[in-house]
Order: sequence, then structure tokens, then C-alpha cells
Amino acid sequence: MPTDVLGTPLQFLKGVGPRRAADLEKIGLVTVEDLLCRFPIRYEDRGQFATIASLRPGQRASVQGEVLSAHVRPTRRPGFRIFEMLVRDPSGSIRAVFPNQTFLKDVFKPHQRVILYGAVEVRPGTGLQLASPDYEILSGEAGDAGEPADDHTIHTGRIVPVYEKAGTMTPKLQRMLVHQALQLVGPPGGDIDDPLPAALRRTLDVPDRRSAFEAAHFPPAGARLDELNAFRTPAQQRLIFEEFFLFQAGLLLKRRRQRADRKRRSIVIDDRVRDAARAVLPFKLTGDQKRAVKDIVDDMARPEPMNRLLQGDVGAGKTMVGLLAALVAMENGFQVAFMAPTEILADQHVLTIRRRLEASRFRVVSLTGSVPAKRRREILAELQAGSIHLVVGTHALAEDAVAFRELGLVIIDEQHRFGVVQRAALRGKGVNPDVLVMTATPIPRTLSMTLYGDLDVSVIREMPPGRVPVKTMAKAESRREEAYRVVRAAVDAGRQAYIIYPLVEESEKIDLRAATAMAEHLAAAVFPQYRVALLHGRLKPDQKDRVMASFAAGETDVLVSTSVVEVGVDVPNATVMIVEHAERFGLSQLHQLRGRVGRSGHESTCILLYQSPLTDSGKARLQALVETDDGFVIAERDLELRGPGDFFGTRQSGLPTFRVGDLARDAAIMEHARREASDWIATDAGVAELAGRLRHQWKARFGLAEVG
Repeated sequence: MPTDVLGTPLQFLKGVGPRRAADLEKIGLVTVEDLLCRFPIRYEDRGQFATIASLRPGQRASVQGEVLSAHVRPTRRPGFRIFEMLVRDPSGSIRAVFPNQTFLKDVFKPHQRVILYGAVEVRPGTGLQLASPDYEILSGEAGDAGEPADDHTIHTGRIVPVYEKAGTMTPKLQRMLVHQALQLVGPPGGDIDDPLPAALRRTLDVPDRRSAFEAAHFPPAGARLDELNAFRTPAQQRLIFEEFFLFQAGLLLKRRRQRADRKRRSIVIDDRVRDAARAVLPFKLTGDQKRAVKDIVDDMARPEPMNRLLQGDVGAGKTMVGLLAALVAMENGFQVAFMAPTEILADQHVLTIRRRLEASRFRVVSLTGSVPAKRRREILAELQAGSIHLVVGTHALAEDAVAFRELGLVIIDEQHRFGVVQRAALRGKGVNPDVLVMTATPIPRTLSMTLYGDLDVSVIREMPPGRVPVKTMAKAESRREEAYRVVRAAVDAGRQAYIIYPLVEESEKIDLRAATAMAEHLAAAVFPQYRVALLHGRLKPDQKDRVMASFAAGETDVLVSTSVVEVGVDVPNATVMIVEHAERFGLSQLHQLRGRVGRSGHESTCILLYQSPLTDSGKARLQALVETDDGFVIAERDLELRGPGDFFGTRQSGLPTFRVGDLARDAAIMEHARREASDWIATDAGVAELAGRLRHQWKARFGLAEVG
């Protein structure tokens, strides 16, 4: 069988016209291989036949019998007719009805043997019926209900794959197409293109690819339904491993290429640099911070560029580690670019960095979208001349007009909020600069191996001394007054509070309390004795700055805000947070919000107000937050609850698109695939075997930039 059959466009399959081809393409299915690499969403056992006499309303069942009669019945609704037939087995008979499917009069004839699978309903006056059941016509004469179905049945009489509906592509139609595609590529055990190296297949003792496709879509008799629906059969696991292996091999080839790059020059660590670092340290570093600094400085001293991820929990001190890395680069004559996702966070970093470097000779500036045009031109000229040593900004740093004299270090904070193109553009402004990406959203290991598989990783879990764990509680919104009493007690004691809302203005579609309207209500009716301010993303930059500066200075008692304070805002005197409609937020986002309090030695409280009734997933999120303040535990729970695509709250532009693998479900397979890929890529022969395939398939398969 020629190997290019897998590349056959689906539009050439029988039954796929232009409209269906377009529906398939919308879900990423263009070729026969794409179709075969899309797993069913579940499997149903339709091979256990019930007798017609045993059927009860509400159940879904398979029956096998003989067609007694088949005809089209008119209804009172103009143009609406019903095809119905009467089917019997030795125990009795039942009607099968198909609304508006009159074409079936040419399909079914009396005395045919059929298998039907569907929902059992009661129709007044006529009794039980099967509503729009899946069907299969069997060859031969009518037989007993207990006889096995013919081998070729695909919709009934066996364990049946159920696919997610896509436009006009019903699950039944997709079953037919997959069956047709399998016939096209030849019999199980046949010679089709297999991306897993032959030696690796022998070592792992996995099914051949053609057999795996067959068993994953049309499981053999005796397959266990629980294993199939857990995606744990040998065939399913082989195909998942294949996908993960190719992905990890691509990441490793990418790392191999990166390590072949060379910087203009490496940094040197001497007593002058050490003294400068000691001068800016406001406190003793934790053990995790020291290890992270050593990892980073060791990387910067090497001839190849650093590509390192620094991840840590909320408040673990990543910014200080990043600042020390910046100081080392600047002491070696390099410029530093520090990119943050929001102006509020960028401004916070500028204030922190300037305060720490005020005694040094280094100039620190801010470059965001709100910088006036004249000042922006001045900054751009000074950056190019080299008189600005460190620039902190938003995505504005990645614009074409921004140029550096000698960019040596790029720091990207909350890097998952930037697109691949923005990150690459900033890197491209130097000659293979060192790159440090930071995130305060702890990344589950499986996701880290995909999003950041081409990076070295440093982790800060240890909290600075003196931090008091935040007391977290979930309350129904009917107990709102209890939460307000906590706010009053804190403010009366000289502390400050946040009240977080999910929206800025009233929405007609969902009943959420709007921050703008509620800020006025809180100021006038709930906390008239306190100073209440409002912060949200639609305020002008100078307004945001004034509101945050006032809160940081203690001139505002209660800050009503949307989630714009989720990262980077550091007001140690704030000790209470109320999150309205907490069930609407993601788990990691709630953890980030909670991290705005508990930033000092004062006892802090986070109250999650929710609207009843809670969904199961909403209850699980709030319960997880109440039970632990460990961001790494929370990240794993969040990945389990929401899946990788929504882990960061919005679809991450740099996240690979897997066809059969699931990062939460298949974490162990990803680990195994990475180990095997690492061993394979370690040899020149392994690189040669995979490099060409990956170069052509990387973008198409995983939606990412090419391996190169």
C-alpha cells in the first residue's frame, strides 16, 4: 500500500462533498491521516442485545430482529412526515420511528434482519418505540435475538465509537468515513507510513500503526469498555505516545539548535559584580532564590545564550531574582529589556527596580503605549545610543522602532500572556541575548514539558520569612454582610482591602455585579466612613497610575477592582480581599488574586463569595482554594479541572495542538515520550531519522513555529 494514501484529502472520500469537507477542515481534518488521528470522545457497548419484551422507557438499548412492515406516515404538520417500521424478535415487537427521514422507505424492506440502537420512549396509544435509532441491516434471513451481528457492522452490535459532532458531520457519518478510510489504507498489519522509528517500536513492543488505528476506532470483541473510555488500551496508548514522542523530539532538536548559537560575549563575575549585587539586596535570599540566581548566572557565563524559565508561587520573590540577573548583565556592559503584560505591572516593576538601583549608575526607564510621542522618541534614541541601561515596558518593547546598542538580557514576566511572535521579536533585538522568562502561575509538570520544553527550568517554592498564610473561606453571597464586617475590622485596625468583581459594566446576558455600579454603592451605602476607589482596565493610564499610587500610599482604604490587579500589585498593608462571583474565575486566577494579600507579617483573609447553586466544577475550584495555598498543588488541580487549553484563562497562543493526547490525562505518557525522545536524539543517526519529518510536520501537527 503506497504510503501517500494517508495524505489523501478527505474530499475524495465517498460522501464528503464541499460542505462536509469545509466542516471537517474547521476541526483540523484535511487528510485521511488527520481523520484516523482523531479519537472518538467515548465508546458505547452496543453488542449486548436486549429482548424487545425486556425494554423499559428511558433506557438505551440494542435489539436485533426482523422488519415486519415499513412505511411513511403523514402528520398534521404540513410537509412533516415520519418513517416508521415494526421490528420483532422472538419475545415481541416494537416500532422504530424516524421523523422526516422518508428516504428510509428505500432502505428498509420487510423480512430484513436489522440491528437497532437507540432511546426507548413511550408513545401514548401505541406503547414503546425506539426514537431515531442507529441502525444496521444484516445479511441473511431473520434469526434469533441472541445471534451475533455480522462482522461488518459498525454502528450497532459491537463496541461503537462515538465522535463529537462537527457541523453537518454527525457521529454516524464520521464512523462511516473512518471505516472507509481504514479500508483505503489497507488491512491491519499493512505497510503504512509510521513516524515511530522501527527500532523503538521493537523495543517498546507496541502495535503497528495500521492495527492501532483499527483497534482505536473499532475495538475488537472482548475489549474492555472502561479501558477504552479511559484511553488506556494498547492501541490508544501507542498513538498517544507517537504524538508525544514526535513533539518532544522536535523540542529537543530545537534546544540542540539553540545551543549551537553563540552570544556576542559572555558575562564575567568578579568582586565588583558581587559587591554591586550585595548593595541592592534588601534582605537575605531564600535557599530557592539562591539556587535560581546561581542557575541563571551560570547560564549567562556560558557562550551559548540562556533560555531559562523561572517559575515560582505568588510572593516567592521572582522579581528580585530577575533584578539580580539584570544587574549582572548591566555590570558587564549589556542593556536589559524587561517586558511585562500590563502597564500596571510594568509601572510596579519600574518603581521596584528604581528603588533598588537608586544608588547605582544605571538608568531605568519605562516604555509603554501611554508614553507621550516626544518622550518616546527621546527614549528610543537613548536606547539606541546605549545611555539607557534597563527598559521596562509592555508589548511596546517588541515594536520595530525599538532598537538597542547592545541588548544582552531579555526578561519576560508572565510570559504566557505574550504571543510567540512578540517574544521572538524582542529576542531578535540583540545578538542571541540571554532570555529569562518568569511566571507567577506555577506550571504543572506536563504543561511545562510542552509550553517550556525547550527551556531550562528553575523553581522557587520557598516563601520569604515572615509571611503569614492567608486564611481563605468560601461563603454564599447571602452572607455578604459577614464579609463586610471583616473589611471594617481590618480598615479600623489601619489596614486596607480589595473587593474584586469580574466585570466593568452591566451585561445583559449574565447577571454579574458590575464594578463601576457597585463601587458607587459601596462608597455611599456600605463603607461611607472609608475612602473607596475604583480600578479597572478601561481607565486611562494616568488614571490607573493615580488610583494605584493612592492605594499604595495608604490614601485609599478599599480598592474596588476587576482582575487587573491579578499579578504584580504589591501593597503589603492590604490584608483583606473579597472576590465577588468567585465561581466565575479560574482556579489559578483566584490563587493569583489571593496573592495580593498576605504580603506582610499581618494576618490576612480572602473571602470567596459565590452565587448558589454551585456547579460541581465551581464547587471543586473553591474547595481547592480553601484547602491549600500551595500554588503548585493548585496548578495541578486546575489542569485537571479545566484542561490545558484553558489553563491560563484564555487560549494560549503558544500551546501545541494535540490530536490524540491529553496533557492532563496522559501525563505519564508524556514523561515516557520525553525520555525516549531524549535517548533517540542523543545519537546523530536519531537526529537524521527524525529531523526531516519534523521539519515538515512541526507546524502542521502542533500549530507551532518550525523546528528549523
